[in-house]
Amino acid sequence: MASPAAVVYGPIFLGMVINIMLYGIMITQIYLYHKVYKQDPIWIRCLVIVIFLCDTLNSIFDLLAVYLPLVNNFGDLSALINAPWVAAMDPVMTATIAILVQLFYAWRVKALTRNIPAFLFICFCAICSWCGGAGSTIALRMLPAYAQLQRFEVIVIIWLAFAALADIAIATILVLYLSRRRTGFAQTDHVINRIIRLTVQTGLITTVFTITDLILFVTFPTGLHLIFNLALSKLYSNSLMSSLNSRAAWQPEDNISERRQSLQVPNLLRRPESAQLDGRIFVDVESHQLRDFSLPRSLQISNAGSSVKSCGSPKSYTPSPSATFGNV
Repeated sequence: MASPAAVVYGPIFLGMVINIMLYGIMITQIYLYHKVYKQDPIWIRCLVIVIFLCDTLNSIFDLLAVYLPLVNNFGDLSALINAPWVAAMDPVMTATIAILVQLFYAWRVKALTRNIPAFLFICFCAICSWCGGAGSTIALRMLPAYAQLQRFEVIVIIWLAFAALADIAIATILVLYLSRRRTGFAQTDHVINRIIRLTVQTGLITTVFTITDLILFVTFPTGLHLIFNLALSKLYSNSLMSSLNSRAAWQPEDNISERRQSLQVPNLLRRPESAQLDGRIFVDVESHQLRDFSLPRSLQISNAGSSVKSCGSPKSYTPSPSATFGNV
């Protein structure tokens, strides 16, 4: 027979490990975002900071939820049965991160599609999901026994079902909208396909984890669903950061190449020899233009039976350097 610690805290420990691993990925994405996208609107940058702070608090609470009963209260059976207060904070923290991400995606849907009903539907689902998460925290504080979690089945179903519904709506609306914007041009369609793939991937993983969490919660009363539940907060935050950090890859290759070439033009004008930069070879071509010079009217003196030679060469040239750059 398995010990109470293995039955209760086995799934919690596995879920916490996934949570911390995703937190490390989140730190990397935050660093990349603040290095590359310094010109983003201030409200988006503040949103990223708030989500990162919520993620950090969530990770601390999950660590304490394992540390307090297994280390501080080692050997105390009642500590294994009842959830500490930090464990009860996980549902509301996860729901808070999820609603921030889903409302951001709802704003993106509104900005792209101008579809107000779709925007309101996503907001409604996100708010209902947050209410379910807050209700789960309140219920777990009132009755902290892990064995009694099934008594809050309705609240947890509202939380997870509306979260999954919001994710499905966001992914479906964006994919349908982008699919109709294909133009037939290879570069444009390539960018659209990239965005579609990213939208499906980021929306699919949160939806799969949320639905799996819900099914396991309803089917198995052993806490097995916590493996997926504790990772949800980091999946939402990482999906947002992945969407923000991938915007550089949405530009067509030709535009990126032209922008790099334009940035290198001043240096090449100072150094007219060919150069190789960033794996591309730029060739500077200098051209000269020949043109006629006519003498000033004052020097054009003509006498009967005599002529005056002009001072200077009748033809000369003036170099007019111009640079043309191309990939070789």
